[in-house]
Amino acid sequence: MRGEDHVALEAWRAWHPVELARRIGGVPKPWCVVGGWALDLWHGRQTRDHEDLEFTILRGDLALFRKALAGMRFYTAGDGIVEYLPDGREPPDGVYQIWCRDEAVQCWRVDMMIEPGTPQIWVYKRDPRIRRPRAEMIGTTDDGLPYLKPAAVLLFKAKYQREKDEADFRSALPKLEERERRWLRSCLEAAHPDHDWLRLL
Repeated sequence: MRGEDHVALEAWRAWHPVELARRIGGVPKPWCVVGGWALDLWHGRQTRDHEDLEFTILRGDLALFRKALAGMRFYTAGDGIVEYLPDGREPPDGVYQIWCRDEAVQCWRVDMMIEPGTPQIWVYKRDPRIRRPRAEMIGTTDDGLPYLKPAAVLLFKAKYQREKDEADFRSALPKLEERERRWLRSCLEAAHPDHDWLRLL
C-alpha cells in the first residue's frame, strides 16, 4: 500500500447492500450493486458468503458519492497498488476502483467502481464497443436496490474464472433468460472466444 498510512488489505468488513443503499440512496445519479452481491440480489437470496461489496458509478459523479459516504477514507486500487486519494483529487485515468475505509472501525466497507458510459448508456469498460441502454442493464429488487443484471456480471467474471466465479455461473445459468444468454454468448465470443462457458450457453 502506498500513502500516508497503512491498513491491512484483507481488513474487510463489508456492508450489506441495504446499508450501502441507506447511505447513498439519496444521490440522484446512476449507481448499482455489481459483482457477486448483484447476482444474489437478482436471485432474491444470498447464495454464498461475500468478502466484499462492489457498486459502480459514473466517473463524473465521484465527488457526490464521496460526499454521501461521509466518514470514509478513499483509496485507489489497481495493479496490486492501493493508494490514498486525497479530498478533491480525481483518480488517474485507467483507475477504476476506489476502496472505501471506515475511519471509525479501521476496515474496508465497500469497493466503489468507476465505469464509462452515460446516464443513458451502459458501456463495458474492458471493451467499449460492447454497450446497451442502461435501462436494459439494471435490475431493481422489490426493496428498490439497483443491481447490474446477471449477464453483465458474468461477463466481468468470465475473465478470472475463480472458484467463486464458476459457482456463480453455475447458479445463474438455469435462470438466465434466453435473450440474456444470447447477449452473453456474443460478448464472450468477442472478448474470450475460447471460453469454457460458451459450450454451456
